[in-house]
Order: sequence, then C-alpha cells, then structure tokens
Amino acid sequence: MGLAPAPLKPSRRSATMPEAPAGAQREGSPVSEHSKREAARDVIERAVQPVRETRELLHRDGELKPGLGRISGVIALSLGFLCLLAVLAFHFPQYLTTPDLRHKYSVDVLRQLLLVALLVAGGMSLGNLILNRQRNLNLVAFLLVIAATALGGSRVPVGEFPDHTPYLGLDWFILDLLGSTLIFVVIEKLFPLYRGQAIFRKEWQTDLKHFAVNHFIVGLALLTVNFLLHHLFGWLVSSNFQQTVRDIPFLPQLLLCVLVADLAQYWTHRAYHEVPFLWRFHAVHHSVKTMDWLAGSRQHMLELIATRVCVLAPLYILGFSEAVMNGYILIVGFQAVFNHANVHLPWGPLKYLIVTPDFHHWHHASDDEAIDRNYAAHYAFIDYLFGTAVKSTKKFPERYGVVGDYMPVGFVRQQLFPFRGSKAPAESPE
Repeated sequence: MGLAPAPLKPSRRSATMPEAPAGAQREGSPVSEHSKREAARDVIERAVQPVRETRELLHRDGELKPGLGRISGVIALSLGFLCLLAVLAFHFPQYLTTPDLRHKYSVDVLRQLLLVALLVAGGMSLGNLILNRQRNLNLVAFLLVIAATALGGSRVPVGEFPDHTPYLGLDWFILDLLGSTLIFVVIEKLFPLYRGQAIFRKEWQTDLKHFAVNHFIVGLALLTVNFLLHHLFGWLVSSNFQQTVRDIPFLPQLLLCVLVADLAQYWTHRAYHEVPFLWRFHAVHHSVKTMDWLAGSRQHMLELIATRVCVLAPLYILGFSEAVMNGYILIVGFQAVFNHANVHLPWGPLKYLIVTPDFHHWHHASDDEAIDRNYAAHYAFIDYLFGTAVKSTKKFPERYGVVGDYMPVGFVRQQLFPFRGSKAPAESPE
C-alpha cells in the first residue's frame, strides 16, 4: 500500500513575504502534482487490494482451516459469483440458457433459490466483515451480492424470447456445479478413499476451467453431435426396428441402452489408448494426478465431441425411447463424476458387475499393472469379458497421471498439446 508523502521543509523567504501555512504548496507546482498522483495511486491501490488478495487466494491449494472466516468466505464468494451469473441468465435467457432445459424450469422455484442464495452469501460475507475476519475476501463476496441485487436479483422479469438462438450453457454450468459440489463433496467427506485429501487440491483451478468450458460449449457440442449423427448414420435408421426397441418395457430397455452405450464406450476408449494419435487427446484426461469429483472434467474438447458421437450413434440408430434416453443421461452423468470421486465403499460382488470408483481409479493409475486396463464406463463385466480388467494384489493404486508426467500445466496448454510435437515416451501409453 502506498505511503503518504513526507511533509516538505519550508523554503527561505524574504522578510516582506508572508509565511505560507504549513504544508501549503503553490497551485500547479511539480510537488503538488506529485502529491496528487501519489494520493490517486494510494486510492487505486486500496480499491484493488481486495480483488488482488482474492485472486491470490484462488491460486492457492490445500486444506481450509475452520474458525478463520475463510471457509464461509469462500462459500459466500462462490455463491455471490454464481448468483451474478444467474441474474445475467435471467436477463438474457435466449443466449445463456439451454433450450432443452429452459422449457422444464419453474421460474418461481428458480427465483426462490436465487433469493436464498443471495441471502446466504450476503449474510455470510457481511457477518465476516462485521467480525473483521478475512475482510478483503468477504468484501469481494459482498460486492458480488450487491451487484447481483442491483441488476435485479430474483425479480428480473422474464418475457417472451426467441427459442432458436446460439447459446451458452450458463444455466447448466450453474446447476451442475452447485449440485455436484453439494452432493459429491459430502460423499467424499463421509466415505473418503484418501482421508487427508483437501477439497482444494493441487490443480483444482485447471479442472474447474475444464468443467466450465465444457459446460459453456454444450450448445456447440450438441449441435455438432446432432449434425454428425444425422448425416453420418441417418441412412442406417429403420423405423420398424426402432419401434420394436421402443416396445420393450422401460427397465429392460434402459439396461439394454446402457449396455449398448458402454460397448461403444469401451471400444472407443480402448482406441484412444491403443492408437498413438488418439492417445494425445486422451492423455489430457489422464494427466490428472489427484482423483476427486472434479477430476473427470479434465478432457480435451475434441475428444468430448468425438466420444459423444461414437457412443450416441448406436443409441440413435436403435431408437431408444425418450424416457429411456433421459434415464441413460442421468446414469452417465452421475457415474462420470462419481467414478472419479475420492470415495471408497464396500461394494462386495457388485464390483464385478458395475463400474465403481475403485474400479475406475485403477484405470487412471500409472502403476505398471494398470496400464491400458478397465475401459468400461458402466458395466465392469465388459472388461472381465474382454480380458482387460486390472489384476493386482494391491487394494489401491500408488500413483496417478500419465507415465512420464509430460502433460503441460494449464487449460489452454492442455488443449493445444495434441497439435504440438510429441514429448510422450516411446513405450505404450497408459
């Protein structure tokens, strides 16, 4: 923080000149202009200090100690930021919300949730400010709440708007981040595999950027996937056969849908490991060294689109019912997060039937016996059927990440990695 300028020594004056008041300076003098610049710099420094300290805090990792106002401050900051995004989504629903979801929302319920979040974030941050705990962090959180409220808060009117506009999946990002955090952080704390693992572990910032970008481009991804499905596989569709599939009762049809998707996922996933060019994209996903619910978000954007096309193509051709597809989406959404989580439960014989965190953690391990193993996403018996299940005397892996640890750090560098010169070791990728 800037220091105030030292008082100037009075200059010698003639006897006829009146003595200037202490500290007074002639208008327009260099010293006066310098003092003004110093004062302005000091004001700016004071204004940006809370933002700078908050930014520095968000670049750190490790466990947050209770009783210091930092945990509640981080919660208030997160809620305040998400509330501001939600208010923007209310203002521009045609550009910031997902068409498939916006028709299923209850606007009144969303308004109530936004109001509660604003009250919680505002109350937490204001309480910490009054108690003088983590003032800069909580000041930024409180200002976010004030900004969201000034922009209309939970009372933003939503009128008629066009339904076929380009959009960002901001609503899906907010809902998924809130839901995933509330559900999976609690599960990880109740049933941890690694008890000392912090919520804000190393490289959490990178994986949060992957999480955000993958959600924001959901519109472009779905548009691309739908275009490719219809143009590449549309000629394979048989309406009579699809009707036969839809006539299967819901539960067996859902189990069949998951099986078809997982067989497609298995061979697509295996190709990513066994074809060197494809591995360069998939290595981004495997570069995470700490497993938790956020780790599964680390994924190259092109792999995300290509995998969805390969997995959804057979489901599109077979024509499963809308209810079954919705059920499959819920299952794949849950397992994609849960199987990366820092969770350990006594699965018993189920571990040979379905994919669990224990099973998928081995896929991410860089232990010798884990290389190119455990490809399935839903049904573990597929790997046992094709001979690619991990066989180890150890209960849990010793280390995670790509063998050789050659993946660059940071979201942008990881997205560019497949197009740069190879730094991967010559042996088979993990």
